[in-house]
Amino acid sequence: MRWENLTEGPAGPAALFGAGAVVTRTIDTPEFRGITFHEVRARSIVNRVPGASRMPFEWTVNPYRGCSHACVYCFARKTHSYLDLDTGLGFDSQIVVKTNAPELLRRELAAPRWSGAHIAMGTNVDCYQRAEGRYRLMPGIIEALRDRANPFSILTKGTLILRDLPLLREAAEVTEVGISVSAGFTDTALWRTVEPGTPSPAARLNAVRTLTDAGIECGVLMAPVIPFLGDSPAQLRATVRAVAESGATSVTPLVLHLRPGAREWFTAWLGEHHPHLVERYERMYAGGSYAPTWYQRMITRQVHELAAEFGIGPARRGAARPIAGPERPDGPASAGATQLTLL
Repeated sequence: MRWENLTEGPAGPAALFGAGAVVTRTIDTPEFRGITFHEVRARSIVNRVPGASRMPFEWTVNPYRGCSHACVYCFARKTHSYLDLDTGLGFDSQIVVKTNAPELLRRELAAPRWSGAHIAMGTNVDCYQRAEGRYRLMPGIIEALRDRANPFSILTKGTLILRDLPLLREAAEVTEVGISVSAGFTDTALWRTVEPGTPSPAARLNAVRTLTDAGIECGVLMAPVIPFLGDSPAQLRATVRAVAESGATSVTPLVLHLRPGAREWFTAWLGEHHPHLVERYERMYAGGSYAPTWYQRMITRQVHELAAEFGIGPARRGAARPIAGPERPDGPASAGATQLTLL
């Protein structure tokens, strides 16, 4: 890995990390076995979303690069190539940790040029992935946002978010806080192969229940809906029913998209586990990274009809099911810290 291209010195002001600021650690414990952490001192933490993005926000915070959730379809895999790291297994196991993220965020939020705009988290890699159990960056990040009454949102597959529930409630008293949990399907066999490092879909939806019962409204991003593997009428019905039973305030379907970096890794996985589908995927995604518009509209219509049938909304909350512990002013963005778009 050519860290010298990303630190102060020859790279100049566009460098991502300070000089001599990279420490590599391999921790031989069961929960982190096979994972290498690269601890860095980031130069900026609030990143601007590209202008062409479809996202309804302009700024993000990403305390990690790479993700041990190891979702085979993850669109953020390409970001690892910027660090000369492998976008396959390397993305899953070589995790960059911005150890100074909370203090850096506090400083950037206090800068006169910061406008107090909404900040989104978890839109690149998951901020509640396994590494967060060790590094505990999110409490300091939420505290910084709370203390400045800065609106923010979090998207996650990680049940570790429940650890920070008291902080989230405190923040929600002074600013707008949006929480979404990602769960594209409830099929456990599919989950074990396509999202091997994540909590189960059932555990994620239990987390939704706990959040909503604590007064934190939580929506579900039903993502990804995977063509030919998770899109049958029965599968969609089972998933939307489970989302409704979790007390989620909304459900938003998102069909699988395959960008460069993720596309190659997903195709290799598909060839190993479902070789009969390779040609169908080649035809479906022949036009680019996205499934055809007609297919996306079909899935959206079915999910919306099911949501109406099951009456998804806060009125459907039931008893809590607790989860066990962890398993346009110019802003402070740098040239090397551009956020990829989710959609």
